Amino acid sequence: MITIGLTTFSDHPSLIDGAKRKVRLTEYSGYFPVVELDTPFYAIPKVSVVENWQKQVPDNFQFILKANRVMTMHDQGSSDPVDNEHRFVEFNNYKRVVAPLLQTGQLKAILFQFPPYFARSIATIQYLRRISNLMAGYPIAVEFRNSTWYGEEITQDVAGYLQELGMTMVAVDEPHTTNAGVPFEPVVTNEDLALLRLHGRNVKGWTEHSADWRGKRTLYRYSEEELQEFRKVVMELDKQTREVCIIFNNNSGGDAADNALQLKKMLGIDFGGLSPVQMDLF
Repeated sequence: MITIGLTTFSDHPSLIDGAKRKVRLTEYSGYFPVVELDTPFYAIPKVSVVENWQKQVPDNFQFILKANRVMTMHDQGSSDPVDNEHRFVEFNNYKRVVAPLLQTGQLKAILFQFPPYFARSIATIQYLRRISNLMAGYPIAVEFRNSTWYGEEITQDVAGYLQELGMTMVAVDEPHTTNAGVPFEPVVTNEDLALLRLHGRNVKGWTEHSADWRGKRTLYRYSEEELQEFRKVVMELDKQTREVCIIFNNNSGGDAADNALQLKKMLGIDFGGLSPVQMDLF
């Protein structure tokens, strides 16, 4: 099975004919069967917020939710790191909040996107196992942003370890230079899910650190030739796992939805059970 989605649901005007407003979740779910949300990364939402998401989508719609920043050690790079006791509490709070999605089968994955300074070491390898223990029963995907997790033999070793832990190793497409980014390594570590996250290939926007860097780093539109390469990768992964999910994050210029629908057409797939698409006449 192949599924495709986008990061966030609200910032894709091409889904509503370019209207100058936010896209509603009910509208987004008329095009895609999955969405990735980063809301929990910044603050764990209330259970009522999650339940409200559920009310707006079909029963078979699924969510990929980012793990909270404390769970991914982002606090360690700040001026106010938390202690392990606080970290443990946040894990429990997070599980309580996403439990409604787990119960209905609508939680595709909890995405642990680690910071660039989360390098491969004995301590970080042990932390992955700790996550596995703390989140037992929850689907976990991990995205590394430090190149020490990759290499000719290292990637296979890391993949084997994640397979042992039952975690999905995210294949990341992003600008990859000597000093920045990680390589695109699509390997299957989970028989249930392979996850590709496509950030675009805007090297200049990815590496500069200007005041508006967030608005530039994913400013990229994949070409037809690049999407054809992804198509080949997806078809190969589809032979190795129950589901291949592709998430487009190249949306600084509003390109994610168009690229996602383009790849969907190339793959010749349809998504059943979507929300009805309604014309916005006003």
